[in-house]
Amino acid sequence: MENMNEKKEVTTLVAGNPNKRLMLKSIAIGVITLLLLIPIKMVESLIEEREQTAKSAMSDVFEQWGDEQLIISPMIQYDWRLHYIRKENEKEEIEYYNRKVTLLPENLHISGAVNSQQLKRGIYEIVTYNSPLEITGDFVFTGENIEDIEQNVLNESVKIAISDIKGITEEVKLTLGNDTYTLTPNGESILSTKEFAANINLKKWTLGEKVPFKMILNLKGSQALKFLPIGKETVVSLTSNCHTPSFCGNFLPTTREVKEDGFESEWKISYVNRSYPQVMIGDIDEDGMRESEFGVNLLIPVQHYQKTLRCVKYAELFVILTFVLFFFIEIIQKRKVHPLQYTLVGLALTLFYSLLLSMSEHIGFVSSYWISAIMTVVLITLYSAGVLKIRKTAAYIGAALFGLYTYIFILIRMETYALLAGSLGLFVILAVLMYLSQRINWSKAE
Repeated sequence: MENMNEKKEVTTLVAGNPNKRLMLKSIAIGVITLLLLIPIKMVESLIEEREQTAKSAMSDVFEQWGDEQLIISPMIQYDWRLHYIRKENEKEEIEYYNRKVTLLPENLHISGAVNSQQLKRGIYEIVTYNSPLEITGDFVFTGENIEDIEQNVLNESVKIAISDIKGITEEVKLTLGNDTYTLTPNGESILSTKEFAANINLKKWTLGEKVPFKMILNLKGSQALKFLPIGKETVVSLTSNCHTPSFCGNFLPTTREVKEDGFESEWKISYVNRSYPQVMIGDIDEDGMRESEFGVNLLIPVQHYQKTLRCVKYAELFVILTFVLFFFIEIIQKRKVHPLQYTLVGLALTLFYSLLLSMSEHIGFVSSYWISAIMTVVLITLYSAGVLKIRKTAAYIGAALFGLYTYIFILIRMETYALLAGSLGLFVILAVLMYLSQRINWSKAE
């Protein structure tokens, strides 16, 4: 009996004290908000999982079609026969040794059209490209790099290097001077690229002679197309039907024009802009060459996953603002909203992100966003009309939610001013809530 009387007294005390009822209701809403973090985190994990699945599908296509391509255009290598005199017991003996010499072109011109195309793997679209490249230029042999050709130059070869040989669609042929050579894999590599080489005879040319070269390289690849500025003057001119290029590497194009139907770009790079010389004796400066890479990234990123994930970052704020709106309506219009009903509204808000993710994989982010937003707003508006029994108030709730979705969409679309717009928007929302809260007599609220 005493326990029952104590319970009755506590219940009466709480029921008769509006402030304590509001406090308990606030605590309940806070607990519901924290519990909703679980499905929100589950949606985040689902987005990351789907993004990894998309990347895996792209990797499979890249491996079969041809991956990112790095082109190291023609260079000449030979062994330079040197000697030194060794004295032993007043006798002089000549000992010979070889040093590898790498001669880079005097002028290098690369031009071509990068024709992008989309391949499908399941529901995913993967961007690849075909790129016929014309590579021209010339080598100059001077006394700085060749001395006594007849006796001291051995094992001459001309070579190029390509990062993914699956992308080669035809024989690699090079015209050097008056001769045409077929370049074949030699089993060596440079900067993780595979070399193609052919033996040549440098003894056919005289010192100071300018020897031109020319080749057509038909290449497939994906993600990116990169080059090295190994000429004393390097000029690379590219055109493409890809309208979303991202120029990458150590050098940006000297001129570029990006249109809706593609882009045009041109790089002009001098040897003074890089760290390695035109003639390398001994080991190749791979670190210096790697630092001078440049080119264009043609990969169209799977942006709807990143955008959906950015939307989820605002999910907690969305739930809190919606619950605060319902809480104020409870007090102002003296309507009771059960904690279970708060939970259902929160789950509807969370389901928006699952709808957005699933639809964006098929019809794009923008259309999916507005379809999901309208579905969620209509659902919560109709539910609010049934709970509150006031259609006008339910319409206000729907308008407020639609305004919030519009505000989040603008933030997602903005890049440079996203932080500024977000801060100003939150300031305005907080000001509105503060204004509404001061119109409530909290000591007499029921």
